Amino acid sequence: MEPLILDGKKVADDIKERLQARVGELINQGISPCLATILVGDDPSSETYVKMKGNACERLGILSKRIHLPKETTTEELLDTINQLNQDSNVHGILLQHPVPSHIDERAAFESIAIEKDVDGVTSLGFGQTTFGFGDFPSCTPAAILEIINYYNIALEGKHAVVVGRSPILGKPVSMMLLNRNATVTTCHSYTENLPEMIKSADIVVAAVGKPNFIKGEWLKEGAVVLDAGYNKGNIGDVEYDTCFEKASAITPVPGGVGPVTISMLLKQTVDSAEKMGVSVK
Repeated sequence: MEPLILDGKKVADDIKERLQARVGELINQGISPCLATILVGDDPSSETYVKMKGNACERLGILSKRIHLPKETTTEELLDTINQLNQDSNVHGILLQHPVPSHIDERAAFESIAIEKDVDGVTSLGFGQTTFGFGDFPSCTPAAILEIINYYNIALEGKHAVVVGRSPILGKPVSMMLLNRNATVTTCHSYTENLPEMIKSADIVVAAVGKPNFIKGEWLKEGAVVLDAGYNKGNIGDVEYDTCFEKASAITPVPGGVGPVTISMLLKQTVDSAEKMGVSVK
């Protein structure tokens, strides 16, 4: 029996369809949801990602405020730009495109984003709130993974989830979110010994390692659910799709899996923020 394809485009379309009415209601109240994106420098990939996010906003009626700073921008100048956006009541979400030029203190920049506008889930405070189970805005890719799980009614409680990767905006937060849903979670990384054996014990595998075709089908338990959050050059994920397809009960494709849902979660969290800020203004 062939595995279920976890179609991220279908999940993303469902999210955006539900957002349409909410955006319309906000606009009727005189509130225009607004996401500010900051791009520092001229990295072509980053420019493409920012443009994609801005276009996705505009298709839903969300304002996209795009700020492009030169690569010579200092940390202090970037912090000043972020602070201005923090104080702008017409801006509901702030996204600083990663990576920034190496001379900038990226963590200081992330931390300067006001928690109520951290719709990309990059602050340590946001991570802490997510870990405790009450964060409003988890990192968007972990949120997308949980949204796919919810959409396809994949059981988590009591299941063994293995997360391969421990980045602060993907591996770590998704581990905590799965744990909060009563999965038993093992987080693996570059120092993990016997990684294939670890993965072999998993009911659910989250690939977040940033290496193309890293996870092999022979490492999987028969019937495992595979969620591939990797996106590498050539539209290749972190799992070897063909061999994993043969073993999995459900699997996300790349492209068309986690990626489209990640952008939709950014839009959703911007609308969530606009609604919360609109209530507070009233």
